[in-house]
Amino acid sequence: MIRDLSETLGALLDDPALPADFPELSGAATAFDRPAEGFNPAHTTIDLFLYDVREDLELRNSEPLRTLVNGSIQARPAPLRVLCSYLVTAWPVGGTDLALQEHRLLAQALQVLARNKQIPGAFLRGKLVGQTPPLPVLTAQSDGLKNPHEFWTAIGNKMRPSIHVTVTIAMDLFPAVVAPAVATSGVHLGVRATDAGGGLSSSADAPRYRIGGRITDATQAPKADARVSLVEVGLVARTDEQGRYQLGSMTAGAYTLVVEQGTAVKSVSVSVPPVAASAYDVQL
Repeated sequence: MIRDLSETLGALLDDPALPADFPELSGAATAFDRPAEGFNPAHTTIDLFLYDVREDLELRNSEPLRTLVNGSIQARPAPLRVLCSYLVTAWPVGGTDLALQEHRLLAQALQVLARNKQIPGAFLRGKLVGQTPPLPVLTAQSDGLKNPHEFWTAIGNKMRPSIHVTVTIAMDLFPAVVAPAVATSGVHLGVRATDAGGGLSSSADAPRYRIGGRITDATQAPKADARVSLVEVGLVARTDEQGRYQLGSMTAGAYTLVVEQGTAVKSVSVSVPPVAASAYDVQL
């Protein structure tokens, strides 16, 4: 995934739309090498050196992510949010004043990178395609390299002007777990029978339930916007686009469930709590 990010930044700097406003940058190659003493490109180059990778603690999230997929719940731990920091340097080749060429090339790279607060989707590569939220980009921020001279000394080269760029990506560490969606639930509130637990006291209210199911037609296609009612307690709901509904709350007992859509009406007897997982599914 980090390689995908590097290729994404490379695509951003190699945008075919650049030549009109950034002629020097559009003609430069893109590299991802360590700018050590031996780095000596044969052609004018923008180098993006990945020098630091760490977790973004401010974006750490312990809540799992849940989505509804075909009637089932897909749950996965929140992704690891990773800060990837690059040092961007310019390496002109040829010409009479390399220092000024370097400054102009670096300035154009700064303009292109700084105008994107988030990486546009068209430039995303590999596993970054479709990643949400969009990848934030911080360019030339003050919290870059604290001691640049120590960095250049450490890699064995002389100091040169550079841009600090940080991109945050989301990295999934565990596969998603898929389980049936909860349609029916029960709650029992009251005082504990003893301090050690062992259930509720006899003064506790009766458990209350919330029931749910799915309404389909003879071909198992979902019936959206069907009216579903529980006659004895006057509860009414409408089905969603997947034919699902929920009603609640009620105590345990025998009830009459009525489903209506247009001229189609069906009445079924149900028990609360349910005797089967699909006890409240109805086919019109």
